[in-house]
Formats: sequence, C-alpha cells, structure tokens
Amino acid sequence: MCLGDKWKHPTFFSTIPNDHHQVATLARMVKHFGWMWIGAVRSDSDYGNNGMASFLKAAEEEGICVEYSEAYRTQLHSKLKRVADVIRKSTARVVVAFMAEADMRILLEELSQQPMKYNEIFHHLLHIYTTQSIMQVFDQLKQVNFTKNNYSVSFDANGDPVATYEFVNWQLQGDGSIDFVTVGQYDASQPKGQEFSLSRAIIWYDGSKKVPVSVCSESCPPGTRKSAQKGRPLCCYDCIDCGEGEISNETDSLDCHECLPEYWPNNEKDKCLPKPVDFLSWDEILGIILASFSIAGSLVALSITLVFYKNRASPIVRANNSELSFLLLFSLSLCFLCSLTFIGRPTEWSCMLRHTAFGITFVLCISCVLGKTIVVLMAFKATLPGSNVMKWFGPHQQRLSVLGFTLIQVLICVLWLTISPPFPYKNMQHYKEKIILECSLGSAVGFWAVLGYIGLLALLCFVLAFLARNLPDNFNEAKFITFSMFIFCAVWITFIPAYVSSPGKFIVAVEIFAILASSVGLILCIFAPKCFIIVFRPEQNTKKHLMGKVQ
Repeated sequence: MCLGDKWKHPTFFSTIPNDHHQVATLARMVKHFGWMWIGAVRSDSDYGNNGMASFLKAAEEEGICVEYSEAYRTQLHSKLKRVADVIRKSTARVVVAFMAEADMRILLEELSQQPMKYNEIFHHLLHIYTTQSIMQVFDQLKQVNFTKNNYSVSFDANGDPVATYEFVNWQLQGDGSIDFVTVGQYDASQPKGQEFSLSRAIIWYDGSKKVPVSVCSESCPPGTRKSAQKGRPLCCYDCIDCGEGEISNETDSLDCHECLPEYWPNNEKDKCLPKPVDFLSWDEILGIILASFSIAGSLVALSITLVFYKNRASPIVRANNSELSFLLLFSLSLCFLCSLTFIGRPTEWSCMLRHTAFGITFVLCISCVLGKTIVVLMAFKATLPGSNVMKWFGPHQQRLSVLGFTLIQVLICVLWLTISPPFPYKNMQHYKEKIILECSLGSAVGFWAVLGYIGLLALLCFVLAFLARNLPDNFNEAKFITFSMFIFCAVWITFIPAYVSSPGKFIVAVEIFAILASSVGLILCIFAPKCFIIVFRPEQNTKKHLMGKVQ
C-alpha cells in the first residue's frame, strides 16, 4: 500500500488491485448479507494489521459494528488459543479474517479441536483471492488493455489495475476435506450497484443455503424506536415502545413521531388514525332512553290537557285557574320537547336553540306557577271582609305578569346570542384518544344569567307558596306548589356540581335529566292529584268538597 503513493513512486504500477478496493468490497459484502455485528481476526503482520485497520474504517462507514478485533502469530500457540476462546464466547455470528491461507487453516483446526455449539453461535470465515497479471513494458503500461484467460487487464490513472475479486466459499466435505468453490465476483468496472454478483448459492456451515443472521440486536418493528445501550456499540440497542400519542411507521426508527391533534395511534402504534368524534347521538342507548322520556313526558302533559279541557266546567278545574293551568301544561310540553334539541350532533343552530329554548320555556313554566301562587294568596285576601285585592290581579294582570317575566328572559337570550352565542366545539383536552363534540357556551355570563333568572323566579315562587301552605283547604293548591318548587329547586341545585364535573357527552345527559326531572316534578305535584279526583273520584269533584263543607 505504501508503494501506491504516486508522488513518491510515480513509475510504480501494481499488478494486483489496491488494498483499499479489497477492504471496501469486503465491507459491502458483509453489509449485503445483513451482518451488522461481526468479529474481526487478523494475522499479526503488515498485511493483516494494515488490511484490518482499513476494513474497520470501511465497516464503520457502512454502519457495521465490531464486537472484537484480535491478532495472532501462528508461532505462539497460547495466543492462538486465546483468540479461539474469544471467538467461541462472542455473540457475533460472523468472523471476518485478514490472514494468509496457512494461518486460516491453523485457526480452523484450533476451533475444530474444541467444537462450538452451533445452536448458540455461528462463525463464518470469509476469504478473498485476488487475480494477478504480469506486465512487461513500462512505457506502454498506461495503454495496456487486453484480456488474458477471461480476465481484462488495464490500469487506471494511478497505475492500479481494475479491482476484480472472486468470492470463494470454503465448503467442508464429509471426509473432513475443504472444497474451494467460487460463488461470485466483484468487478469495479461494472456500473455502480452492479459490481457485486453471486453466480451460485453459498453453502454455510450446517449445509444449508440460508444466510445466517449476525446482529447484536434484532430489528425494532414499527411502533417502537431504537434506544442505544449505554457503553455498547450503536448496533446494540433496545426497542422501546412509542409513547402515548406517538407512532413510528418504519423498521429501526430512531424516533417516534407525535400524531396531529385530531389523530391518535392505532393499537400497533404504527399509524395515525382520525380520532372518533363523541357526542350524545340519537342511535345510542342513552340518547334513545332520554328521547323516549322526553316524548313520553310531552304526551303525558298533552293527555292531562285533554282531561282538563273535557272537564273544564267541573269545579276542580275552574277553582284552580283554568287559564293558567292550560298555559302551564302547554309550557310543560315545550319543556319536555326542548330536551330533544340537546340530542344529536351539535351544530351552530342547535347550540343556539338548545339553551335559549330551554331558558324561555322554563321561565314561561315558572311564571305560570308563580301566577297561580299569587292568585291563591289574593283569593284568600279577597275572602276577608272589605277586601278588594282581586281587582289588582285579575285575569288580565295574570296574563301580563306571565308575559312580562317571559320577555325578560327573551331579552337576556337575545343579548347572549348577539354578544357571544354558543357554538359547536371540538374538545380534545378531556380525552386524549377521542374528540368530544360539544356546544361551547360562548359567553358563560349569558348562560348563568339565563339559569340564574330561572332560579330566582323558582325561589320566589317557593317562598310565596310556602307562606300560603296553611291556608284553608279550598285553597290548598299552595301545598302542591310548595312541593313542586322544592323538587324543582333541589334538582337544579344538584345539577350545578354535576354539570361542572361531568365529562363530555354526560354533561348533556345531566342537563337533559335535570329538565325532565324538574318537569315531571311539576306535573306530579300540581296536576296528578287533580287528575286522580277527576278520573277516579268524580264524586269529590263538587263545590262542597272544594269548600270543605263535606266531612
């Protein structure tokens, strides 16, 4: 190799390829077979040491890791034995040797004297023969170009012949002899990528044609990443599963990549899939149950309306302010039905409708109950001598009070929708693996103003009904209103913490449950006793019974 320096030896022409071709070819061949974890053995001579040094550099450039590199002289048996022990104890399944044929035979004999356990370790010794040609005339050397024994002979600008190598397979025969079989060649004159070729299959140590595997660590499959083992070569690594929300879609990936916000890894963590969108839908069990209760409640309110209308002339209907009763039943039907707007995929219109419809219908409902409570109080005052209070809260005033209370809520809703209305929102914070499609409140102040106004009217109604609970029996509707308002307030007070703490679509379910529960409470407390008397106790539906004159 030292004579290859053309500055010092300009007239030197080599009849064999430069050694750097040899080591580069050997490194490429090792990589071709996928052997990334090898051992290296060399003769302790200029050829062995220089050749191995060049090979180790070429192997490093190809990404090949070397577990050990040992040198020995045939004259020192103790050194030879130590090298053989290193080979036997190593984890590399392939050994690359830079040594003469005689040294190779001695090493093989030392390894046969102590047979290796082939089910634990495989060693494959590779050797390269070089073709040689003899040149004669110096002046014409640079122009030489002929073929001899099927070998093309020529020199490049550096005075080196074209690198041509044969790959010889040492095949162990049954009688213990070794047969040398040419299995391929390397020709540097061929186009890039076609220099290396195999003409026949290689027979390996166990007689099979399957290429053995020699790696420090198995390949990391997709869904994992390589993590270097501390203090060991780069070819030795652990396969670490990708973290939450990360994938790797290539073998031996160095890093895992995070999925986009609207995507989530599959179970194998090798692909990002769109996150499922979750909302309270019409076709799921919870949505079907709530929708069924909503429709059933509306039908119950409608049935009570028909019963009251058919018996509108009866004393019990007339005594309980039939006009406000019919308006209350109508508003209760709307309250049941408005819960349907909370089911289904949230859209811009459904988000605005669900909260405003809920707020307005419930204020209409509570306004009717408040009107009935005030009528009870005024009616009792009217029975006192010289009282004339009913003229201040007659049917006309009752209608105006219900309209006035409802218009205030309408104004709050209009301001809410104008300033910052509710809108559909993809919540990706609560659950990492799915998207919660919900209605953002827009302005939280608007939402709590709507809810707070309903609560204020309910509280006022409860206080007035509580004060009137001990009035004479003919005005005992105040007792039922008191119970209904107690249930209403209890439901909505417990709704607040449940609403704040419930995740995803269960927030919607909690809100629907509160609407249905409070509506059912009003029907049961205010209308169920009257319907029971009308349908099952018609003999009690008389003026005397209502006046408390019948024992």
